[in-house]
Amino acid sequence: MTLPRRQLLQAAAAGSSAALLGACTIRRAGTTTGAALPSVRWRMATSWPHALDTIYGGAETVSRRVAEMSEGRFQIQPFAAGELVPGLEVLEAVQSGSVECGHTASYYYVGKNPALAFGTAVPFGLTAQQQNAWLYEAGGLEAINGVYADFGVISFPAGNTGAQMGGWFKRRLDGPASLRGLKMRIPGLGGKVMAALGVNVQVLPGGEIYLALDRGAIDAAEWTGPYDDEKLGLARAARYYYYPGWWEPGPTLTALVNRQAWRRLPKAYQTMFSVACQEANLGMLSRYEALNAVALKRLLQSGTQLVNYGEAILTAAAEASEQLLAEMAAGDRGFREIHDQWRTFRRQVQDWNEVNEYSLSRFTYRGKAGGGDS
Repeated sequence: MTLPRRQLLQAAAAGSSAALLGACTIRRAGTTTGAALPSVRWRMATSWPHALDTIYGGAETVSRRVAEMSEGRFQIQPFAAGELVPGLEVLEAVQSGSVECGHTASYYYVGKNPALAFGTAVPFGLTAQQQNAWLYEAGGLEAINGVYADFGVISFPAGNTGAQMGGWFKRRLDGPASLRGLKMRIPGLGGKVMAALGVNVQVLPGGEIYLALDRGAIDAAEWTGPYDDEKLGLARAARYYYYPGWWEPGPTLTALVNRQAWRRLPKAYQTMFSVACQEANLGMLSRYEALNAVALKRLLQSGTQLVNYGEAILTAAAEASEQLLAEMAAGDRGFREIHDQWRTFRRQVQDWNEVNEYSLSRFTYRGKAGGGDS
């Protein structure tokens, strides 16, 4: 029997919760370990504005749950992008120890190590369910933490937006040639692929996208999906909403912890933090799946035009993606090791999902394509 994504992750969280319960009920000298646990106060820098309640909510979930599980002894205060550090400098803050932890996206830091892209999403890569399987069960998290070790940081999956949209454009595209010279906000390896197709790539934090798009500093922008894009007001700045978001089919958001701060935590608190991150990972994905469906309808009713990228652009992007990954693997041993392991897993899980899921999806969704296809 195939477990739905929600049940699969709930089972994982339940297993960790059971381990936590066991840890907290071990008795020492007639009392529980919980009674002897110290008061700990951490700060968490994030890459998100307060207004994006679902993605910022991942940080809030981690903070709330560790406080609840520790009966208030372990407190983490989250801060929005810009309150402590700029949204794209969370890794640096955690690495330096100016904050104990952060909530961000690994692919913001590909300039430091390109293999960090695998910690979030790779173009034409893994769905949310596949990404979780790779991280939790197929060695992916260990591989990513091998990279983060060079920065004195440990990472935990702590959110997933699900498959994203392909971005907002001020004018309609007409094949790969129409991408050349376009100024677009898009990070990670997706941005590198777009650059290979002639796009002038910009990397901006979420809170700066609307003004840049509205004032014409950029011609196009991607963020996550209908719910967040609507809250950012992107539909007021551009008319054409493209899909699919081929560069982020199932992107993970990440909690980063300074390794020295992590080692100072009692074991029970380490377990609480890990469990809270699993809950944030499941909860964010579930919430986005529910909210995006309703938000997309609102956007279409308000005049947004939904447009498919089309076979020509998708093919060009897929070919550029494969070439980019091959070149990066050839030029960097660490990238190659993670890429080869990830690629093997992707082939295996896609072969399986083609049988158990894709075959059903092709039948179920037949004739249900959105309006405005091109």
